[in-house]
Amino acid sequence: MRYLSDIIEGVAFTELQGSADVEISAIVFDSRKVVPGCMFVAVKGTAVDGHDYIDQAIKDGAIVVICEELPAHTATEVDFLMVADSAKALAIIAANFYENPSSNLKLVGVTGTNGKTTIATLLYKLFIDMGYKCGLLSTVENQVNGRIVPSTHTTPDPVALNKLLADMVYEGCDYCFMEVSSHAISQHRIEGLTFSGGIFSNLTHDHLDYHKTFDSYLKAKKTFFDKLPKSAFALTNGDDKNGNVMLQNTAAHKKSYGLKSMADYKARIIENQFGGLLLNIDGEEVWFKLVGTFNAYNLLAVYAAAMLLEQDGSKVLVSLSKLTGAEGRFEYLVAPNKVIGIVDYAHTPDAVQNVLSTIHDIRKGNEKVITVLGCGGDRDKTKRPIMAKVACEWSDKVILTSDNPRTEDPAQIIKDMEAGVDPAFKRHTLSIADRREAIKTAFMLAQPGDIILLAGKGHEKYQEINGVKNHFDDMEELKEVFK
Repeated sequence: MRYLSDIIEGVAFTELQGSADVEISAIVFDSRKVVPGCMFVAVKGTAVDGHDYIDQAIKDGAIVVICEELPAHTATEVDFLMVADSAKALAIIAANFYENPSSNLKLVGVTGTNGKTTIATLLYKLFIDMGYKCGLLSTVENQVNGRIVPSTHTTPDPVALNKLLADMVYEGCDYCFMEVSSHAISQHRIEGLTFSGGIFSNLTHDHLDYHKTFDSYLKAKKTFFDKLPKSAFALTNGDDKNGNVMLQNTAAHKKSYGLKSMADYKARIIENQFGGLLLNIDGEEVWFKLVGTFNAYNLLAVYAAAMLLEQDGSKVLVSLSKLTGAEGRFEYLVAPNKVIGIVDYAHTPDAVQNVLSTIHDIRKGNEKVITVLGCGGDRDKTKRPIMAKVACEWSDKVILTSDNPRTEDPAQIIKDMEAGVDPAFKRHTLSIADRREAIKTAFMLAQPGDIILLAGKGHEKYQEINGVKNHFDDMEELKEVFK
């Protein structure tokens, strides 16, 4: 229980009807989860407006309502707080309700188009290996000092987020490493949190169904760095053309990492093969279990962040050398007939090219590359033809298939992808809507030594069709055909 006067600290409100001297049992923004004595925050979402459910929330026991617009009739027994932005108010209130847990541990956020999950996961594994108690908030899973909490969003809603952070503080965690999505930044889910550091991986084409323009997408990412405090560090990829943009207005301590450009933390690839990477990092040669140039960047970002968190460089490199990456990120399997299968979450044009260019760099001879690629439904349609084009340019054969069609017709999604296939590549391209059949076909086409890439789903254990999530795991399917 918390008093209203305490949990609205820092919230800019225009009007208060009622008394601030009232105890709140819970913070709720979904009217279906209202409990007696709770506060209901009416948030205007992309599909639903919480203001339409104020009356129902009051009937079900809400005693305080936060809203941007007062209803026509306000119940006298209920307190109303008028704010300019309910989503922003919700985040601040949630942080206050859970006693601002982010200020009681070192919270490091990772943002960018690709690499967020791997960087956050590696940081978590690294600091656990070095003896710290830690938390992880990621696309694959959330962890509270080793206890797994299922993940539904890249960045949870403010109430769930602060509850998880509070659990970490209660468990004695020293650090939390979290992915920070552009949606979460735009929707103010991270408002009110205190970050000790921010990491930028890269920025490429993604989420334009939500942000509409690349500039808007870039500005969302930049907002995260703009709001970092002076006490934090801002670590950016100096090789990404948008890396320095992220640092332009930040008050945080600015640092960079890179393989090519001048940077504070440098690395050089010595060997890159299926067995792993041999890197020279700050003058030390170290063998890592991860594969590919993109993972060289991820490893360097993790090393740099650890240095900025005042860890011992030698110990960091020793621990990092033992670690594996996040689930569904360039996971590979070798069949009895020596066909190599790779599962990767690549779901943007840049990510697909990164994975395929890595395969190109480390294959030894005339092995053929067969890519199975789908695009998600109800998401950014503009990237579909680009992803197909990239896959065709970097593969010997491409099978266009379904990812998560959601409410869209899989055939139409594939048609959108086919628009990016150059006529010269059409005879090397198949379209098979059933993903399981597409994977089977890829294996039947493969000769010993060939490489099959299953792109797009990675760690996901489901395929969403017409709003229903059906169990589907690319790695399981790969193991099955490899039998």
